[in-house]
Amino acid sequence: MPRRALIALPLLALAAPVPAAASEMQGVAATLNDPVTQDRVADTVTAVVGALMQMQVGPLARAVAHIDPESDAAHIPSDATLGDISGRDPDYANRMGDDVRAGTRMAGNAAAALAAYAPVLKDMARDLAAQWDRDGVAAPR
Repeated sequence: MPRRALIALPLLALAAPVPAAASEMQGVAATLNDPVTQDRVADTVTAVVGALMQMQVGPLARAVAHIDPESDAAHIPSDATLGDISGRDPDYANRMGDDVRAGTRMAGNAAAALAAYAPVLKDMARDLAAQWDRDGVAAPR
C-alpha cells in the first residue's frame, strides 16, 4: 500500500490545480501560438540584443584599467562596443530573435498539450482517490 501512495502523489499534486490551470493554459497556449505574438517577442529580443551589441564599453574599460592597469581592459579601445569585444557577429541579434520565435512556438505547443491532458489527469486523480477509498486507504485531500 505505501508504495502505491508514493507513486500516486505526483499525480495528485498535478491534478489538484487542474480545473483553474486548464482554462488558464488554453489562454496561454493561444497567446503563445499566435504568430503575431511570436513575431513581437522575437522582434523585441532582436532589437534589445542589437542595441546591447552597440553599447559603448570603452568608458567602463577605462575605469577598470584605472583600477587595475594590468587587466586586459587597458587594451580595449575607448570607442569599443560590446559587439566589438565579444567578436561581433552581425547576424547574432537576428539569430537570437529566430531562436526566441522557435522557443515561443515550442512553449505554445507545450501549453496546448498540458491544456489537452488536464481533464485526463483530473479523471485519473479522481479514479485513484476512489480506488484508495475502496481499498480503505485515506487519500490526501
